Amino acid sequence: MKNLFILVLLLFPFFINGQVLSEKERSQINDQILGERFDQLLPVLMDRTGIDMWVLISREYNEDPVLKTMLPSTWLNARRRTILVFYRDKDKNLVEKLAVARYDIGEHIQSAWNKEEQPDQWQALVKIIKDRDPAKIGINKSDNFGIADGLVKTDHDAFLKALPATYKNRLISAEELAVGWIETRTLREMVIYSDLVNITHDIIAEAFSSKVIKPGITTTDDVVWWMRQKVTDMGMETWFHPTVDIQRTNEALVDHITAFSGKDGDDVILPGDLLHCDFGITYLNLNTDCQQMAYVLKAGEEKAPDFLSEAFRKGNQLQDILTSNFETGKPGNIILKKSLQEAKNAGLKPSIYTHPLGLYGHSAGPTIGMWDQQNGVPGTGDYPLYENTVYAIELNTEVEIPEWNKTVRIMLEEAGFWGEDGFRYVNDRQRNLILIPSEKEAN
Repeated sequence: MKNLFILVLLLFPFFINGQVLSEKERSQINDQILGERFDQLLPVLMDRTGIDMWVLISREYNEDPVLKTMLPSTWLNARRRTILVFYRDKDKNLVEKLAVARYDIGEHIQSAWNKEEQPDQWQALVKIIKDRDPAKIGINKSDNFGIADGLVKTDHDAFLKALPATYKNRLISAEELAVGWIETRTLREMVIYSDLVNITHDIIAEAFSSKVIKPGITTTDDVVWWMRQKVTDMGMETWFHPTVDIQRTNEALVDHITAFSGKDGDDVILPGDLLHCDFGITYLNLNTDCQQMAYVLKAGEEKAPDFLSEAFRKGNQLQDILTSNFETGKPGNIILKKSLQEAKNAGLKPSIYTHPLGLYGHSAGPTIGMWDQQNGVPGTGDYPLYENTVYAIELNTEVEIPEWNKTVRIMLEEAGFWGEDGFRYVNDRQRNLILIPSEKEAN
């Protein structure tokens, strides 16, 4: 597997000399990967969920989140009313990819509507259904996953009005199929992910360095906007506004609501500060989500105080406890409960709020806790863990620091992959505090 991983990287470079690809090059790769997902992944998911026809309906600028991931690179939005139909023909071992539209949708989805012969788009859809007579028709309705709940009421009502009674009792929620499509990664996507996480780490390392931070002068907001500008200059995007915050000896630990709402303000960074950032970027349809920590050295210091390094080690320990409980088929709530208990038994004060990561930053799949729901998350937390999926391993542990006469919060987040060989980090993880020289030492 490792050699195949390297071969794909050599054949399909996703960064050239550290620079992102041109729009045209990105477009070509995105469409190639989309074709692979349609041909190799979609049949497997339809068989796994038992859905032999999947109908997705959207209108321009109000796209179903799943349908949006199926559009070719030259389609930035749906057009008019866009209806996609995927039919799993097991006898022929193929998936028909049809569009009830006037034209093909890229290279992979074929137009199946002649408006001159049948002016009514809904009746054209009904004919496709009648001709194939599916046993289960999946539509994107979901109580648990917003990403899988993209069929709006207007289109749902119009579809039901046109659909013959014979087929109405065959309609089912396509939740599991939609989530499977969103959460499952291919080999080529994982090669991209490795590069993308590496770039994310590099940007954080540069942000938490004397190139950007001059203690006593630079503010947390300065660093935030430097990160956003850096990503824009590289030709990529941030999918959420980054945050940078400070913990220091003479200030009380803020509560979770303040910590997670980014209300720490525009604070000047000083020697002796413990810094934390939350940062993620988007490239080639994938998203990263990373939290790392740094320490600003005081004059004469060459390393972080041992008590902070030991506190950071406990953050890594909590990561290890969580990922050791990953198991295919195990729901997120079970993973959460077992991990929290083991962490408490080990003397930690844990909080786990790990989420799926991929085509969306806060993606679909098993939720493993939320910061304000540590007893489990109904619905999304009951969804099981599947292989070939990626997660933001997001958590924190509070550690008493007698030297500071206070508690600090070690907050970490790294991209992790769950596959047939178990768990691995997509591109390693932070194992030590990043060290930032004081202004005097930097000069």
